[in-house]
Amino acid sequence: MFAYLVKRIFQSVIVMLAVSLLSFLLFAFVGDPISNLVGQDTSIAEREVIRENLGLNDPFYIQFLSLIGNAIQGDFGQSWFWKKPVHELIAGRLPVTLELVFVSAIIAMGLGVLLGVLTAIHRYHWSARLLLTVSLIGVSLPTFLIGIGLIYLFSVILGWLPSFGRGETVDLGFWQTSLLSADGWAHIIMPAFTLSLFQMTLVLRLTRTEMLETLQTDFIKFARARGLGKGTVYYRHALRNTLVPVITIAGLNIGLLVAFSIITETVFQYPGVGLMFLKAVSLVDIPVMSAYLMLVALIFVSINFIVDVLYFVVDPRLRTQTT
Repeated sequence: MFAYLVKRIFQSVIVMLAVSLLSFLLFAFVGDPISNLVGQDTSIAEREVIRENLGLNDPFYIQFLSLIGNAIQGDFGQSWFWKKPVHELIAGRLPVTLELVFVSAIIAMGLGVLLGVLTAIHRYHWSARLLLTVSLIGVSLPTFLIGIGLIYLFSVILGWLPSFGRGETVDLGFWQTSLLSADGWAHIIMPAFTLSLFQMTLVLRLTRTEMLETLQTDFIKFARARGLGKGTVYYRHALRNTLVPVITIAGLNIGLLVAFSIITETVFQYPGVGLMFLKAVSLVDIPVMSAYLMLVALIFVSINFIVDVLYFVVDPRLRTQTT
């Protein structure tokens, strides 16, 4: 077990270093940040002083090693535009994105599993085929187009929901949440539904496929032969075995929800880390951009590490292979 954990930790560290190097090399050549920090009347000498103070004249490997050393200590530098420490900016906006991802995951899992089970049970009914067709159309459309369509329908035409912002928040001391106010729910429901569509379609189709396979197994046939009711067979026996791979895939895709939240937050002007990242890109704020990509990579690596460890604990075949 110890050797397995050490191996996985080593692989995770290599992945984080590779992502950090890639993001640094990409952002180091996206443009001149000095042009966005100063006015046109700033002299060349003043620009050089600012460049020297920011460390932009150092060789790229010195800049990268400095970035890694500071990141290990939790210091991602100071934002060149907002003039604040990057970790403070992320700490202020990360809860917003996490709430959006949490609500999106609940919607995707709840509706995805429910509709997947129904389309498996009534797979020959016209409504099941219509639902599968509509789900394909929905997931094929760009996220920004779906978001704009929802805004036009529910905000412009019907006037039921606000079109932008986070809404009213409740201060819990350690967390400012919008999930404890009606106005906060009114603001989050459209962005969360937009963000959940892709995940919902994935969960729906995976649940349907697993459910159809489970219904053909011998223990389900035996349960039916015993005279158990349809509800007991479908929801107590078949669904329980269906949810194992579904939950695994859904858990791994939580990182995708964090990554895809960039577009959703931009369309709805939801003040999370995704919107902050896009603003940083337009301003060539390299410390913020690098810290964001490292954060997303850390989320992906952490989730995969947890899943690998759980697999090792649950599956005895992996323990046998490592001995």
